[in-house]
Formats: sequence, structure tokens, C-alpha cells
Amino acid sequence: MFGTRASIAGLCVLVATVALGGSTWPQRGELRVCADPDNMPFSNERSEGYENKIAELVARDLGDSLVNVWWPHRRGFVRNTIRAGLCDLIVGVPKGFDPVLTTKPYFRSTYYFVYRRDRNLGIQSLDDTVLRHLKIGVNLIGYDYTNTPPAHALSTRGLVNNVVGFYTFYNPERDRPNDIIDAVAKDSIDVAIVWGPLAGYFAQREPVPLTLVALPDSDAKSGMPFAFDITMAVRRSDKAFGAQIDSLLERRRGEIRGILQDFNVPTTDGQP
Repeated sequence: MFGTRASIAGLCVLVATVALGGSTWPQRGELRVCADPDNMPFSNERSEGYENKIAELVARDLGDSLVNVWWPHRRGFVRNTIRAGLCDLIVGVPKGFDPVLTTKPYFRSTYYFVYRRDRNLGIQSLDDTVLRHLKIGVNLIGYDYTNTPPAHALSTRGLVNNVVGFYTFYNPERDRPNDIIDAVAKDSIDVAIVWGPLAGYFAQREPVPLTLVALPDSDAKSGMPFAFDITMAVRRSDKAFGAQIDSLLERRRGEIRGILQDFNVPTTDGQP
């Protein structure tokens, strides 16, 4: 998840200042895709995530064999993978993400309130007064306590003491991204504010019904964006390859949409 105002807080990647790595045109006959080996619902080493499925679709369309280059989504992910020349494509990044050349978007999503249906909280806005009396779960981007847009927006409203932080990155000994949704289902917190793909995927796996309510595209009080166009990324020097992927995304839009629906990824771009 990307955490600045120009990037998505939710895809699980923090990028440090980087030096330009090697730039090579994708090898004929294979498509090398950078992916996290343990980051559902996006990807895992068993190729069970929706980004895995989309990567397989892209490789088939190009007539290439798919080669997954596994690297955990942590600080330095882009520097150590695509900018180092280890791979040719990243399947999920926010539009305009500076270190790479981004393609046309293939979906748009936003953050969601998630709460137990049987609580009947009726939350529709960050300005609902009921939030002042609730425990609110939000994701933190990384271990340096970088804040996501909802955390900034809550702070602007003086709700810091109401916030319960959850890490975004996987840590096999402690943290899993589904922890925040589990906490809602178990009533450990009252409501969570979660990036759409995580909210939709994990909410449908809980034993109790959960309600999801979309936040708006942006927050007037804090100036933070909540909705992001999600694209693919190639190296900045690979403009022709980027144009090829743009054409593919348009051609395969319906199939990509079907994959997202299979993973209960909520979209806000007006598509079915």
C-alpha cells in the first residue's frame, strides 16, 4: 500500500529514494513480473491472488511464458525489482507513481468503512458524531508508523485517541493484513477504515456479516485522497512496452473485471 498523497495507501509498498537501476526491454518469449510471495489478495507464491491471475492473462495475451520474480512488498521493493532490471512489469501501482512509467488504469477503488452488520452503526461519513465514541481501526503503512489517508483524516478531526493501528505488511510471526477485519468481526474494534481490495476480500471470509460503506474520492477537511486509479508499471525507458500493455488492458478489460469480481474487489469507476 502506498502512503503519500500522490500514491495509494493500501498496496503495501513503500519506496525509498532510489538510484536508477538497469533498464532492459522485456525478453522475447517471457514476461517477468514482480510480485510479493505472501500478500493476499494481491499475490502469493502459489499464484492465488488476483494480481497473479491478471499477470497470467497478460502473459497469455502477449504469447509469453510468465516468470514470477518474488520480492516482499517492503521499503525498496521498486528499487530492488523493476528498477534493478530483475523484472519487466508490476501489476498493481497507483496512477502517476513517480519511480516508474504507469499504464492506463484497470480499476479504481477507495477506502471503506467496515463494521458488523448487527451493530447497526449506520456510519456514512467521517463527520458522523458516533465515531467519537468508537474504537476505529486503521492501517499503518510500515514499521516507521507512516500514516494512511484515513489516519490523517481522523487526526484532522481530533480523533487520534479513538484510533487503533494495524500494520499493513505481512509479518509471519505477528502481523497479517486481515487482522484489522478480524478485529471488527470479533468486536475488538467497532469499525475499520480499509483499502477497498483488502476490505472486500477479507470481509467475505468472516463468520459474521459485515457492512462496507465507501468513502468519497477525497476528504475536504484534510485534503487527503481516498480513491486511487490502479495501473501497471514498466520501467520509464520502456515506453513502447507500456503502450503495448495499454492496448492489452483495453482489449482484456472484461476479463480483468471478472477476475476482480471473483476476489470481491470493490470498484468505484462506474464499471459493472
